[in-house]
Amino acid sequence: MKIAVTAQGTALESQVDPRFGRAKYFVVIDTDSDDFEAVDNAQNLNAAQGAGIQAARNVAELGVEAVLTGHCGPNAFRTLTAAGIKVFTGASGSVKEAVEKFKSGELSEASDADVTGHWV
Repeated sequence: MKIAVTAQGTALESQVDPRFGRAKYFVVIDTDSDDFEAVDNAQNLNAAQGAGIQAARNVAELGVEAVLTGHCGPNAFRTLTAAGIKVFTGASGSVKEAVEKFKSGELSEASDADVTGHWV
């Protein structure tokens, strides 16, 4: 399964970024092979508006099936779910730790956004 984890850096040891739309990076991981790549999200870091929607579109283009993040706002959540991407909020620690929690079933799939729009 291919998943994206919001991250503050480009490595598996990087901390999970608690924000989805304004995360610094998305670390995209193949949970079967453990291969990964970091994708820069700089274009959305300072966006006046629409960061969540655009980040969700970018993640959808990466072909992921799930996103692990700290929090996800309503516009991003709707865009991700419309693309068939499952959202798992409450991720914390390193990217590697978040993936391990996901694999062991410790993260629950979100049924809705967990923050209001324009959350910083």
